[in-house]
Amino acid sequence: MPHATELIAIIALGLVLAFLCGMAAQRLRLPPLVGYLLAGVLVGPYTPGFVGNSGLAGQLAEIGVILLMFGVGLHFSIKDLMAVRSIALPGAVVQIGVATIMGGGLALAWGWSLGAGLVFGLALSVASTVVLLRALEERNLLDSDKGRIAVGWLIVEDLAMVLALVLLPALAPSLGGSAGGAGHHGAGGGIWLTLGLTLAKVAVFTAVMLVGGRRIVPWLLDQAARTGSRELFTLAVLALALGIAFGSAELFGVSFALGAFFAGMVLAESDLSHQAAADSLPLQDAFAVLFFVSVGMLFDPGILIREPLSVLAVLGVIMLGKSVAAVAIVLAFRHPVGTALTIAASLAQIGEFSFILVGLGLSLKLLPEEGRDLILGGALLSITLNPLFFALAARVERALSERPTLAARFERQGAGQVAMASEAGPRRDHAVVIGYGRVGSSIGTALRAWDLPYVVVDRDRRRVLELRAQGVDAVFGDAAAPGILEAADIGSARLLVLATPDSHQTRRLIEIARGANPGIDTVIRTHSDSERRRLEEERVGLVLMGERELALGMTLYALRSLGVKEGEARLFVDSSRQESRAAPEAEVEAGPVAPELRPHKEADAAKA
Repeated sequence: MPHATELIAIIALGLVLAFLCGMAAQRLRLPPLVGYLLAGVLVGPYTPGFVGNSGLAGQLAEIGVILLMFGVGLHFSIKDLMAVRSIALPGAVVQIGVATIMGGGLALAWGWSLGAGLVFGLALSVASTVVLLRALEERNLLDSDKGRIAVGWLIVEDLAMVLALVLLPALAPSLGGSAGGAGHHGAGGGIWLTLGLTLAKVAVFTAVMLVGGRRIVPWLLDQAARTGSRELFTLAVLALALGIAFGSAELFGVSFALGAFFAGMVLAESDLSHQAAADSLPLQDAFAVLFFVSVGMLFDPGILIREPLSVLAVLGVIMLGKSVAAVAIVLAFRHPVGTALTIAASLAQIGEFSFILVGLGLSLKLLPEEGRDLILGGALLSITLNPLFFALAARVERALSERPTLAARFERQGAGQVAMASEAGPRRDHAVVIGYGRVGSSIGTALRAWDLPYVVVDRDRRRVLELRAQGVDAVFGDAAAPGILEAADIGSARLLVLATPDSHQTRRLIEIARGANPGIDTVIRTHSDSERRRLEEERVGLVLMGERELALGMTLYALRSLGVKEGEARLFVDSSRQESRAAPEAEVEAGPVAPELRPHKEADAAKA
């Protein structure tokens, strides 16, 4: 195969096989991530057939890591973490420590070095962000106390792993590894000097990002948003994510992952973060898939046959050791058994951070290749079995709920609750107005006159800023993009107003709104009578066709001007409107005439 096509080959085959294997995993009710990893195994050197270029796959995986960490930073919320800090912070730290000790103990028992044991234990201690969030979403647990604790716990784990990624290159020489890892400088100055220089660089980089980046990054995105160009805004998001990641590695010697995480974190505080996340999501998903494919390429399935007991031991640490530790910690902090079981099930798997640590451990010559295979095998099996673990946790929770005396033996008095942030709670019983042009602004004026709560969602950055200056609650972004309607609290809204002239996204917006809030009422603007009829058949509330309503309004004025009484004129218009909803489209275009009014009209003419 010509060298020039190797990049195309690895991308094309990787995505095609990932899609096929992901679909197969989904049909088997397994996380698609299992399919992505298996796709990598199929194009890896340990299986027959096509073998992908591991060097190119590694670079694509690096882009995947950058975008994954950028996404983690975008969703990182200090407020959410502070709300559950009393349980998430000590719980995650203790659980990481316990899992690291168990994993390190296995490594030492196998005759590995201390450094290998440390990397191995850390890789087994951290759960997958992707798997955990999707598992909670599928079970509608994200907004529950259980979900908030699990997400907060995960944030602490992610922060701990970010710190590990920074410190491992500096500590590698003293742990028996190589000094050639990325981000390592000055190994000859002693371990403390090396560690001090590394921490100093990280501190300078952190200060630059938190002080300067917090102002510059949102400002640059705001300038791109003001142009009104979707392409420029998306390009700005990707340029900032990749540019800051690359610049941080070149200028400060920190990892790509840390730079991307901080880029997302400083942007998360801006109101542009929802649209930035939505615009970067497709590319993030694509390269994340390639990341998991590249990880699968490194996996030797033969380890399952050669070392089955070792694989089971690793799986035991991931699914039993971590779970038992999590249950004990949550119960010790006086939370219900159900919460403890949900947290345990959420954390009983490993994923992307484990793979990043594996790559770093191999590059630093800390981790043997056998350790990579064991970690990848444990990840595949734990992700595959995780849905079953959730089902088992739910069954145990139901059994304990039927035996309150038994449950009381596990729970301590005064079960803890998650203290929510003291800021204003989410909006409730409000209207979400999508599009604030001539139609949307008229509706907004009426709602404000009656002092009714509403939120505007608009893609025009200048318009959103003007509305906020007037005291109107407004969200910037494409309403059909992930997370935008959630930012407008669509789940607790009473009414959805689709005032935008773009009819192509109508069905998608209704689907999103109903998915979050099945009982929401809707009023929709459309330019097609056939589309209006289809929407009315789906019982979406009130659907108005602009041209038809204009014609009826002009008809009403014409009738009144020519002497028809107000009540009779309105009755005629209302009757025409009702007939247009039941009549075929051809008759609608011709303009039906209310039959019950015709005799009265003819009688009036005779009298005249």
